[in-house]
Amino acid sequence: MTKASDLFVECLENEGVEYLFGVPGEENLDMLDSLSRSKKIELILTRHEQGAGFMAATYARHTGKTGVCMATLGPGATNLVTAAAYAQLGGMPILMVTGQKPIKKSKQGRFQILDVVDMMGPITKFTHQLASADNIPSRVREAIRLAEEEKPGATHIEFPEDVADEQTDSTPIKPSLSRRPIAEAKAVRAATKKIESAKSPILVIGGGANRTTTGRMLTQFIEKTGIPFVTTQLGKGVVDETNKEFMGCAALSANDFVHSAIESADLIINVGHDVIEKPPFFMQDGGTEVIHVSMNTAEVDPVYFPQIEVIGDIGNAIWQMKEDIVPSGSWNFDHMYKARAAEEEHTATMDDDMRCPIYPPHLVKVVREQMPADGIICLDNGVYKIWFARNYKARQANTVLLDNALATMGAGLPSAMASAMVYPDRKVMAICGDGGFMMNSQEMETAVRLKLNITVLILNDSSYGMIRWKQANMGFKDWGLTYDNPDFVKYAESYGAHGHRITSAKNLQETIDKCLNSEGVHLIDCPVDYSDNDRILNVEIKELSAKV
Repeated sequence: MTKASDLFVECLENEGVEYLFGVPGEENLDMLDSLSRSKKIELILTRHEQGAGFMAATYARHTGKTGVCMATLGPGATNLVTAAAYAQLGGMPILMVTGQKPIKKSKQGRFQILDVVDMMGPITKFTHQLASADNIPSRVREAIRLAEEEKPGATHIEFPEDVADEQTDSTPIKPSLSRRPIAEAKAVRAATKKIESAKSPILVIGGGANRTTTGRMLTQFIEKTGIPFVTTQLGKGVVDETNKEFMGCAALSANDFVHSAIESADLIINVGHDVIEKPPFFMQDGGTEVIHVSMNTAEVDPVYFPQIEVIGDIGNAIWQMKEDIVPSGSWNFDHMYKARAAEEEHTATMDDDMRCPIYPPHLVKVVREQMPADGIICLDNGVYKIWFARNYKARQANTVLLDNALATMGAGLPSAMASAMVYPDRKVMAICGDGGFMMNSQEMETAVRLKLNITVLILNDSSYGMIRWKQANMGFKDWGLTYDNPDFVKYAESYGAHGHRITSAKNLQETIDKCLNSEGVHLIDCPVDYSDNDRILNVEIKELSAKV
């Protein structure tokens, strides 16, 4: 016979779980005791459940394996809700384990008791309360199977403390050998035939393409055909963006150079489309036709109704298309390249601006120059995300961790921490607004305690800059979105981290270089000048792209 909490940990070990991120409470103490004896799973104690959930999700994004996090009942469980939505919308497999009071007898009435299973229902793929220790192996196996099944997402198991203390003779269930289905040959043939007969096809790479082997297959497809590609924010880095065929990232909703390139196409090959991201094009009756390449069939709406669907493992589908296709000598991509050249010419007029506070285009240029090809930047949510999505050329998959799904603030620092754990030999930088950083800044202690090597770049404008940009665009007066910040250098040092303050554009480059090449946790307080955001992003780009 085995204690239920010991069996639960054995089941996690059986699934290859390496870390369990969380903030335990009284109702998790049996499981905590069982974890203390595990030789395979390391407990990562965080300072807030939200940080634990963000770290678990980022671990999952990098590895493709389920990230596991833990919280207690009531407020611990509610603190995981944002992380659950972050993983669910972003396509990252996580398993949340929450504690609960005894369910077979009441000790304290309704104290701290919420219906957590029901609460998690709308934002997870699977949620379940364990009522018997005998069910642990099947429920853990099912939760992780569903978490990792396309589209990946969040799952939840509630583990009451009286169930955790039970004895059982159940044993873990081994994961089955499971192969992803491949695309049907006739669909592949229809797609390649349509591409061969097109005059100006283009690839749009979305978040669903951000999987293990897809980038390699897409790169080979592009090398063979020469067909240009654009990305959504969640598709950044799937293919090296220094390739000449890269036509840009759809960071703005419309009226950008990248939209001009897409509008010149007579066929769109939409790879890994995820409805969570607004597509950089709208379909119309009689307009540009679309080939949908994905693991899942297309969700049809008034602006998206593809003519051909190639359904199956995306990497394999692209490989099949590459093997079958004969590049056409009559394809013409002149307008796409003209649009891309105009965008790069426009960026070049701004990215050498050496003002201080730092100008966003120059900031992006400096970070790109200082980060190696495999370096990882983890962006929190703010207006700087648009600048990085547009101007930062990603070299590899999952080296630009943008959240264009839930788009929550507070995820940048925990994401960088998990990235540094998965890839301890790579340069990792969190890029946060001052608002987003302060939402989970307490995890600086966790980062220092874990002896992680990360740089935290805080873009300091003492306001919620993204909302101010929107406020200006809507013609409202500048009101209600400014605040005061702590001394970030002293704040970092109080945690045992290294603090740095930017005083000039020249100083920015020197400081980033120093931090990236030094051990430990480094925080950089960087003043940023957003005064031209409205003019450039809402007016200038729209006017210039229309002239292409």
